[in-house]
Amino acid sequence: MKRILITVVIALTVNFGWAQKNLKKDIENIEPKVIEWRRHFHENPELSNREFNTAKKIADHLKSLGMTVKTGVAKTGVIGILKGRKPGKVVALRADIDALPVTERTDVPFKSNVTTEFLGTQTGVMHACGHDTHIAILMGVAEVLAKNNNFPGTVKFIFQPAEEGAPPGEEGGAELMVKEGALENPKVDAIFGLHIGAGIDVGKIQYKPGGAMAAAQRFVINVKGKQTHGSSPWSGVDPIVVSAKIIDGLQTIISRESPLTQEAAVISVGKISGGTRNNIIPESTELIGTIRTLDYNMQKLINNRMKEMVPAIAKAYNAEATVSIAKGVPITYNNLELTAKTLPSLEKAVGKENVILSKAITGAEDFSFFQQQVPGFYFFIGGKPLDTKTEDAAPHHTPDFYIDESGLILGVKTFTQIVYDYLGK
Repeated sequence: MKRILITVVIALTVNFGWAQKNLKKDIENIEPKVIEWRRHFHENPELSNREFNTAKKIADHLKSLGMTVKTGVAKTGVIGILKGRKPGKVVALRADIDALPVTERTDVPFKSNVTTEFLGTQTGVMHACGHDTHIAILMGVAEVLAKNNNFPGTVKFIFQPAEEGAPPGEEGGAELMVKEGALENPKVDAIFGLHIGAGIDVGKIQYKPGGAMAAAQRFVINVKGKQTHGSSPWSGVDPIVVSAKIIDGLQTIISRESPLTQEAAVISVGKISGGTRNNIIPESTELIGTIRTLDYNMQKLINNRMKEMVPAIAKAYNAEATVSIAKGVPITYNNLELTAKTLPSLEKAVGKENVILSKAITGAEDFSFFQQQVPGFYFFIGGKPLDTKTEDAAPHHTPDFYIDESGLILGVKTFTQIVYDYLGK
C-alpha cells in the first residue's frame, strides 16, 4: 500500500510539473497575439455603450475557445464561462472595454484616427486609459486557460462596457452588469480586476488592501442672479462673481473641515457655463464638478456641507443657488482577506521585490460595484517604459497617453496565476 501511495504521489508531481511547464510555454507564446489584439482595439476605439465591434471581436474569440458566451449584457458587455475539469469555486476576471472622447497625439503606427460627435462637440476617440490593453490581456488569459483547464471550478470572463460612464440619460457599466446578473449563473465567489498604469514601471505590480480608489460623485450647481448691462453691475446680481465665491468656499470644506489625516478628499469644479457676450452680466451660471472620497463618513460630511454652504453663499450676495449630488461610484474596496490570500500569487508572477504596497488614489473605478456584491481585489500593473521618468509619463485621459506593450504579458501571467492559486485552494 505504501509503495502504491508513493507511486501515485510521484505520478501527480510529474503531471503537475508537466502542466506547469505547458502553462508557462503557452503564456510566453500568447504574447504576440495579445499585442496584435491590443493594437487592433487601439486603432478602432469605441465610446461607452457603443462598443459594438469591440464586443463582437471579443465574443468571436471566446466562442472559438469553446466557451459558453453571453452577449448584450449591460448593452454591449460580453461574458464567457470556462469550466475546469472538476467542480469547484467560481472566480471572475474583469476587463473594461470602452474608449474616451480624446483626440490622439501619439506617434504610433496603430494611432486612432476615429472621430465622432460627443455631447455636441466633434472629437477624436482614443483608448487613453489603457482599456485596449485590458481587453487584450483578458483575451490572452482566456486562451491560455482554455488550453490548460486542469483546475477545479469555473472561470467567468467579464468584459464590461461603459467604465468611463454611460452617456447622459443611459444606464451602463458595472452597476448595470450587476443588475443584469453578471455575477450569477454561476454565482461568483470572488472577482479580480487589473489596470495598467502609464506611470508605473513595466514589470511592477502595485496594490493596496482596503480602500484603494475613491468614491466619485458628480455635482451640479445652478446659480441664479439678475441680468444687467456689464457697465452697471450694481443694477443686477452677478452670478459669475457668486460662482467664484462658491468655488472658493467649497475648498474650505476640504482644507478646514475634512479630517485629511484620516483619508484624502477632493472637490473639483470641472466646468462653468454662463453668459453670452462681453458686456452682459448673465442671469445664471452652471457649475459641474466631482467629489472624491475614500471614507463614507467623510463623504456624508462633504455632501451635507455643500448642500448647506452653496445656497448660503449665494444668499449672502443676493443670489439663489441649488446643488444636486449624484450617488456616483462607490469606493473601490479590496477585501482584506482576499487581498492577503492573493498577495503570494502576485509575488509568484513577478517576484516579491516587484510587488509594491501603494497608497490610495483619488481616481475612481466602477469595479467597486462588483466588490459590493462579492469579495474583490483590484491591482495595477506597470506600463511605463523603464527609460522614461515618472514625471515625464503622460497621464491617463490625455492625448499623449502611452503604454509600453512589453508590460502586457505580466497581466496575462498574473491573472493566470491568481486563477490557479484561488481555485486550487
